[in-house]
Amino acid sequence: MVRKLKYHEQKLLRRLDLVNWEASGGNLAEVRALRRYRVGRREDYVQYKALARAVRALARRLRDLGPASAAFRARCAAALLEKLHGLGLVNSRQSLAACESLSAAAFCRRRLPCLLVKLRMAQNLRHAVTFVEQGHVRVGPEVVTDPALLVPRAVEDFITWVDASRLRQKVLDYNQERDDFDLAA
Repeated sequence: MVRKLKYHEQKLLRRLDLVNWEASGGNLAEVRALRRYRVGRREDYVQYKALARAVRALARRLRDLGPASAAFRARCAAALLEKLHGLGLVNSRQSLAACESLSAAAFCRRRLPCLLVKLRMAQNLRHAVTFVEQGHVRVGPEVVTDPALLVPRAVEDFITWVDASRLRQKVLDYNQERDDFDLAA
């Protein structure tokens, strides 16, 4: 029989998973990536690693196709590069070498909080994650509260503040662009 934990003991053990303790430790590179990109759930990072591994395997298969299927290889390679460039995971559509070096960090860099920092809407990732979780950010017409959202290149220009957000009002006040109608309301 184990005694009930006291409040301060529960608070200390809140983030510790005693069932999957091997998985929570992971390797050091994974823990660094989770901290660097502020990935809240380890499962998301594991999924990014699996996707990157699948893309690398597909690029290797395309590279290893024989000369008899050159037209098919060119068509499939162009489609893969177009898809990855549209998602923002590779910078150029020229070579499969970019696909062969794709990592999970590329997926982490396309998360919404990382793009908020890149667009200078937040000072750092901690603030960006907080803004997203509190509902201050929208992508297009939709308010987003999940920081794990991967934003493609086409939608990157539509990341804005929610109209009723206090942060938006502060930014407009700072830039002296706030409308008189907004002041009355």
